[in-house]
Amino acid sequence: MPDRPPLPYDFLPPVPSFTVTSNDMADGQKLSEAQVYNDFGVSGGNVSPHLRWEGAPEGTQSYVVTCYDPDAPTGSGFWHWVLYDVPADVTELPTGAGSGSMDGLPKGATHVRNDYGSKEFGGAAPPEGHGDHRYVFAVHALGVDHLPINSDVSPAIVGFMTTFNTLARAVMIPVYGR
Repeated sequence: MPDRPPLPYDFLPPVPSFTVTSNDMADGQKLSEAQVYNDFGVSGGNVSPHLRWEGAPEGTQSYVVTCYDPDAPTGSGFWHWVLYDVPADVTELPTGAGSGSMDGLPKGATHVRNDYGSKEFGGAAPPEGHGDHRYVFAVHALGVDHLPINSDVSPAIVGFMTTFNTLARAVMIPVYGR
């Protein structure tokens, strides 16, 4: 793969960080087949991963959870998951909370369409032979209890609103290629 594009947060004002961990994936390690899409030439489980976070700053009123592939050959990256209005008292999403029957999705949390066109988590599906892609899973701690949007906006609008309300951000970047 040619030079890697910058991460989306490289262009934003810096914010403090906190910690995100997962039972299903690890920073810098290959995603399991469970987090791979089930179409576009791949046949994975398409299951959103478990996420747990801690250390968000005082004043956090809600969270936004995203997954973005900056290495997708689109000129604009690829949004795999955009979940907003996660209540401030939630610090963990179980495996599958953002996919399938969405068991464990917190009350009030809402998805916008990913770049596959569905309002849920959509797993990794990089082009064959394109090398490892980075999957930037981010938990954004916000200083507002909800974003003034609806679920029909684009991931870019969620990103815009998130940027201006982020107190801190936790990031984990596993990889996947085929």
